[in-house]
Amino acid sequence: MAAALVTAAPLTAGTAAATSPAAAAPSPAPPANPYLAPGGAAAMHGDSASSDTTPLAGPGTGSLTSRRTALQSACPTVLAGSDGIPVAVCTGMFDRAPHVHLLDPATGDSVTTLDLEKSSILGGIYSYLDHLDRLVVADGSGDLLRIAHHRGADGRWQLRIVERTPFGPALAEGDSVVGLAPDLRGRVWFATALGVVGTVDTATGAVRHRALGEGVANSISTAPGGTAVATDRALHLLTAGDDGVPRTEWRRAYDQGPHRKPGRLSRGTGSTPTFFGPRTGAEYLAITDNAAAQEKLIVLAADGGRTVCELPVLAADGSGTENSPVGYGNSVYVADTYGYPYPAVPDGAGDAVPATAPFRGGVTRVDVDADGEGCAVKWTSAVRSAAVPKLSVADGRLYTVERTGVIDPARTGILDRFDAVSLDSATGRVTGRHHLGTGFLFDTLQMAGNVTAGGVLWQGTVTGILRIAPRTAPTNASTTS
Repeated sequence: MAAALVTAAPLTAGTAAATSPAAAAPSPAPPANPYLAPGGAAAMHGDSASSDTTPLAGPGTGSLTSRRTALQSACPTVLAGSDGIPVAVCTGMFDRAPHVHLLDPATGDSVTTLDLEKSSILGGIYSYLDHLDRLVVADGSGDLLRIAHHRGADGRWQLRIVERTPFGPALAEGDSVVGLAPDLRGRVWFATALGVVGTVDTATGAVRHRALGEGVANSISTAPGGTAVATDRALHLLTAGDDGVPRTEWRRAYDQGPHRKPGRLSRGTGSTPTFFGPRTGAEYLAITDNAAAQEKLIVLAADGGRTVCELPVLAADGSGTENSPVGYGNSVYVADTYGYPYPAVPDGAGDAVPATAPFRGGVTRVDVDADGEGCAVKWTSAVRSAAVPKLSVADGRLYTVERTGVIDPARTGILDRFDAVSLDSATGRVTGRHHLGTGFLFDTLQMAGNVTAGGVLWQGTVTGILRIAPRTAPTNASTTS
């Protein structure tokens, strides 16, 4: 069913007028990974350092258009490489299997699909595009795949598996790969749900691995200093020599809490580790813990694991985040997901305590002191972020989606409102708002979006993909609903 194109909604009372903040204060981006597609949208969290930043300007604060492509799938991963063509990895609503979609950049329509073998609920989600714009993904086959897209002789787009490397003994029966990232030597690092970490040299087929003895529920991050893996008990920094065997440079335990919280998918940290920093772009690492009741942001020095700060963030009477922190320069941004209603959680996640809670939300900016010896809260916004925020270093704004209850903003239900919002990263003020839709079809489920050229934000939902873009001219286009 088609619906009329949704125009930008006015700002809500109490929010700032649409301003034009300067680009984020100049700081180095995470070092470019030569084995990742350029452009800042080749991984779920933007880059292999998981900074959740983009070098491109976002949709901005003017009039926007939005279009939903229905795929009957939850689509947490929307990537784009040097050719600007979005590649989405989605999990089918009915078969729970991963499906790869190639999207039309102008409309968001799926132009071709490749079905992969079923794995765990997180299987295939954490994938990336390599330097040749090929999707690198692990599915239920027990193999690492590279999937290329190209036009066939008939002019139609195709997705094709061009490389397959077995994980072999590194992937035991009942285990699944939940994290993938390339290092700066071209090896593919992986982490499994049962805590096996390793490297794959796809040129030779060599797989080297070791067990950490701790579970993993989030993706992994790479930078020149090594590979960061957050388990359900500790943050590890790993490196590998010429033999490819992972070794631990340091391990930092954190407070894993007494139980899983509502709005979380596992016990322990909900964070993919974030490399960031004002000098090299990767001298710090950030995660959150699972302390009860108020979680802490933990910032460590990547070189040696020294504690820079452990700072309580978000609500004091019940907080938690399933999102990776956003990191740029001296600043870290954390969004509260406590109480967010996930329709399903991974096997073995355990019961949430309490079983449910209101989704109050909130986004907090924390700045690392200039001397690297502490941190302080800069601002807190009341925005109920329903997606992983993305920071544009080009226009200085955080882009996310806000979820609002019909009667009580914090009480979620099937008729909730979803708005694309932008925040001034310097102050936390809302600078733009655009109504996306109402109800389950528009639930962004704390997924990460990515930005492509022209200020287009691609955001996954529980049922498909949203394409959010500046309105450049009058149009009679329609949304798919």
